Amino acid sequence: MTSTLVKSNSIYSPTITKLPNGLTIIAEEIPVCAINLNVWFNVGSTVESNEINGMAHFLEHMIFKGSVNLASGEFERLLEAKGAVTNAATSLEYTHFYFTCTPQDFGDILPLQLDLLLNPLFPLEEFNREKKVVLEEVKRSHDNPSRKVYQKMMNNVFPNLPYHRPILGTKEIIETLTSEQMQYFHNSWYQPSAMTIVAVGNLPVEDLTQKIIDCSSLNQKILQPEKLTYLPELPFSKIISDEYTDKSLQQCRLMLTWRVPGLNSLSKTLPLDVLAVILGQGKLSRLFRDLRENKRLVTRISASNMTHQIQGNFYIAAQLSQENIPQVKEIILNHIADIQKNGVTQLELNRVCQNVANQFIFNSEKPSNRTNLYGYYYSQLGSLIPALEYTENIQKLTVEDIQKAAQKFLDLNAYGVIIANNE
Repeated sequence: MTSTLVKSNSIYSPTITKLPNGLTIIAEEIPVCAINLNVWFNVGSTVESNEINGMAHFLEHMIFKGSVNLASGEFERLLEAKGAVTNAATSLEYTHFYFTCTPQDFGDILPLQLDLLLNPLFPLEEFNREKKVVLEEVKRSHDNPSRKVYQKMMNNVFPNLPYHRPILGTKEIIETLTSEQMQYFHNSWYQPSAMTIVAVGNLPVEDLTQKIIDCSSLNQKILQPEKLTYLPELPFSKIISDEYTDKSLQQCRLMLTWRVPGLNSLSKTLPLDVLAVILGQGKLSRLFRDLRENKRLVTRISASNMTHQIQGNFYIAAQLSQENIPQVKEIILNHIADIQKNGVTQLELNRVCQNVANQFIFNSEKPSNRTNLYGYYYSQLGSLIPALEYTENIQKLTVEDIQKAAQKFLDLNAYGVIIANNE
């Protein structure tokens, strides 16, 4: 077992402990009247085969249906009696389970949570009952216009990467899944070597770490399967459009998207993070002021740099009337062209840097914010340094860095376009 205090110039000071079975524990003491435990698996929907798409999310549901030591629903009832809260989430490349409780209850709840995660049961009756719940969730996602246009975008950007598959799966596939397949999926992927357990709150680091080590559920070591290796998609070579009609929409949707570097090329993504803020995040952003406030051509406008491990996508999304789509698209491209030619201002860059620094401080106040930060970065990159140095690295960027990123990654003659009409 090895423990390392992560040295940083920031307000964060977590300690990382690696166990012989491959488990990583991250612990930090902060003076609040609570503890948040967040268990991260570096396993999401991307490890699924096409035949079991949706299994990772379905498994997240079934984890709470009991273990050898806990009946279905017993864990939630015990937590509710103590005033604690629990939840979980599944994404493309990770799944995490978390609870918040008082320091005095932590030692009682911790082994129950880990028992559910590592020793779940999948009784057929519960499996079939929960399958109906998941199928209803899939149906709601299909009925959600925003989810639908988002899925269209993912199909457009990542036709060959597993990112294009819906995390929830499809009705046709979910209906065919069996409890035996789920047991095999769990046995394959839910292993200590795939886990990062993060505990932050009002107990000494040594106590937090030792309580996790003492849980008998973790005394196992099984080799995790090799994940499939994928290559990034090639940059768009032309404009690829996907236009469809959804009469349930009150307003049309327009999305422009580019393939950009992912987490594995983190230094290249930082200027794109800044560019997204300058273009379309907040009321001071260029697109909001021009398209929303001045010209009144959109009701909503946003920009985002979405980072996945293998590859990311930079996108701009607008809600608007159908007759405004051509003009809005042209204006968006003109704003990008202006940055490519003239760059951004130092004032804009300073504003973004200050906002990032402030958010970093604000997000340090709650244990859950810290466990999410640590768990995400360590489960995805195997290091906390990129998280703890994010603000510092953003503040090192120059206006030239932002301009070069726009020139290199946002080709005005090659990108994806999603248009959702409402008539």
